[in-house]
Amino acid sequence: MKRNIEVEVCTFSLESCVNAQTAGADRVELCAAMYDGGTTPSAGIIRMARKLLSIELYVMIRPRGGDFLYSGQEFELMKEEIRHVKESGADGVVLGILKADGTVDVERTRELVELAAPLKVTFHRAIDMTRDLNEALEDVIRAGCYRVLTSGGRNTVAEGLEQIRALTKRAAGRVQVMAGSGVNAANTRSLLDAGVDAVHLSGKSGRDSRMVYRNPDVSMGGVPGLPEYEQYYSDVKKVEAVVKEANRFCDL
Repeated sequence: MKRNIEVEVCTFSLESCVNAQTAGADRVELCAAMYDGGTTPSAGIIRMARKLLSIELYVMIRPRGGDFLYSGQEFELMKEEIRHVKESGADGVVLGILKADGTVDVERTRELVELAAPLKVTFHRAIDMTRDLNEALEDVIRAGCYRVLTSGGRNTVAEGLEQIRALTKRAAGRVQVMAGSGVNAANTRSLLDAGVDAVHLSGKSGRDSRMVYRNPDVSMGGVPGLPEYEQYYSDVKKVEAVVKEANRFCDL
């Protein structure tokens, strides 16, 4: 039976949202704070992205960088962000909550899933930080999530390929499995052969700032070594190459 493989692009700007759509992606995951691994984007960019996009728009619900163990106040903020995202016309949200012992916080995740309905929920790579991926997968399913994003508990999908294969087999269609972290045209086929339902990438490229004057004594992010004058964006050609691989696989 012919499979429908989705391509999702993680974006941090309106330019990248548009580039993802131009490249033929099925969905955008909109985030802020790239160096934190993605946090909730601003109200303005969510509204503008929705106006610009005809493809699916999912929004990251993450109150801060760091771990995925959230306080009561942070949890209430996540709920408020979900309410706003629903009002903004998004198609889904992306989130993940863990307990201190490295397990999925099923109760609070389920509460957010129910609040988000009818929007679909992706449980993000917080699953890769759990003590047991198989246990975590079952918990994500019990919480009612529609999709789970994973690198197989490793830094990249290439390293976690066999675990991704095992997770897709274990999921058995009960939840969509999407592979992400280091996805590119060269490894997309191996991920699709492993049985995933979707692939997730940023398709990142960088360009130098047009600023002529540059103050060498100030680091705006407060972290020396981070590029102050480089702008990152989702590259149409890189995303197109993955879309073509996915379409080629589906046509087999």
